[in-house]
Amino acid sequence: MNIAIVGTGYVGLVSGTCFAEMGVNVTCIDIDEQKIDNLKKGIIPIFEQGLEDMVHRNMKAERLHFSTKLTDVLNDVQVVFSAVGTPPDADGSADLRFVLEVARTIGQNMQQYILLVTKSTVPVGTAALVRQTIQDELDKRDVKIDFDVASNPEFLKEGDAINDFMSPDRVVVGTESEIAKELMSKLYRPFLLNNFRVIFMDIPSAEMTKYAANAMLATRISFMNEMANLCELVGADINMVRKGIGTDHRIGSKFLYAGCGYGGSCFPKDVKELIQTADQKGYDLRILKAVEEVNAYQKQVLFHKLNQYFDDQLKGKTVCIWGLSFKPNTDDIREAPSLVLIEKLLQTGVNIRVFDPVAIADAKKLIHSKMGNYILPDSSNLYFATDIYDAVLDADAILLVTEWKEFRMPSWGVVKKSMRGTLILDGRNIYEKQEMKELGFDYESIG
Repeated sequence: MNIAIVGTGYVGLVSGTCFAEMGVNVTCIDIDEQKIDNLKKGIIPIFEQGLEDMVHRNMKAERLHFSTKLTDVLNDVQVVFSAVGTPPDADGSADLRFVLEVARTIGQNMQQYILLVTKSTVPVGTAALVRQTIQDELDKRDVKIDFDVASNPEFLKEGDAINDFMSPDRVVVGTESEIAKELMSKLYRPFLLNNFRVIFMDIPSAEMTKYAANAMLATRISFMNEMANLCELVGADINMVRKGIGTDHRIGSKFLYAGCGYGGSCFPKDVKELIQTADQKGYDLRILKAVEEVNAYQKQVLFHKLNQYFDDQLKGKTVCIWGLSFKPNTDDIREAPSLVLIEKLLQTGVNIRVFDPVAIADAKKLIHSKMGNYILPDSSNLYFATDIYDAVLDADAILLVTEWKEFRMPSWGVVKKSMRGTLILDGRNIYEKQEMKELGFDYESIG
């Protein structure tokens, strides 16, 4: 089976590589010539465990190809996946320019039946726009060619995307025809031989499912962060509360961890887009607006704790930050809590020493250019360390932001000797309070 995937970002590259691993002949398309040249050389633009080896293996087997032109392969494929970016506009709504450009290209050049599958996260109703765009182009050509549009939202977790794609807990597909249903079944059957978990539904429901799933997960995180902040005020322990409610089968234990806020490419963008969609329909999504507000506050919690500890006298202090990416096992720093924290600290005149096992390079590019609406006035007080111990040198405090495994059991004796102060603020609740106090640290966590 021959397919094309337009867009070689996180979703497109992982999806294309995994399909190739199952024997599908895949061509990944991107208009970024430099990215495609690098991919042809085996240079991977993102960090995802296991992806590089899989890309190399399938390129060698000639099942995975890269190109800058969809038109070169359009009439040799049966299915085209659209995995292009949908960045948020200023009002939070998704920018569909790239999605509709793929549709126009197909309508202008297709010579035979094509199934166009939207893989990008797009607002409800996008498939109808895509269908109309293709049809308009066919009408301009005065030709009649059958085609179908489908929705197949991705549910990949960064850091575990290969496993998620190869062994999915479910595959959601929105279709309008039996032909499209048969093609999608054929594509996914090899991944689900023992338990075929493809859930077919109408297209608007499939589009909505992705947003609803991410909104639910974001809500659980913000709820637990609210409970954690209240726990601190009433003397309860959020970790005990989490265990107590997580054993209730109606609630479950997933996504009940308090911390210093969520980030990444999905939750912030999707919550904003869902709010914007509701606003356009005249409905006020009050819960999700609160979820967003809580998360914005939570990203500043570590700063407030630090400021309180030093009695509003932060200027000139040296602070170590462990972790830059929004979660472990990825180099993704989009909407990461670390960026908010760094911005606040620099505005206060703090010297910062940061370390992340993977995300340093991307962080340097972003931080040295522009971060949010605040252009950093002086990068000399921001030091990118070479390892975790370099980062703690002469630090008055350590702020744990991302729970990378190598941060879980450092040599605390070395850390204590290298630091100037004794404060550790644990933004992910990975350390034991009593153990840290016995080691001589002033320790605070979330909740």
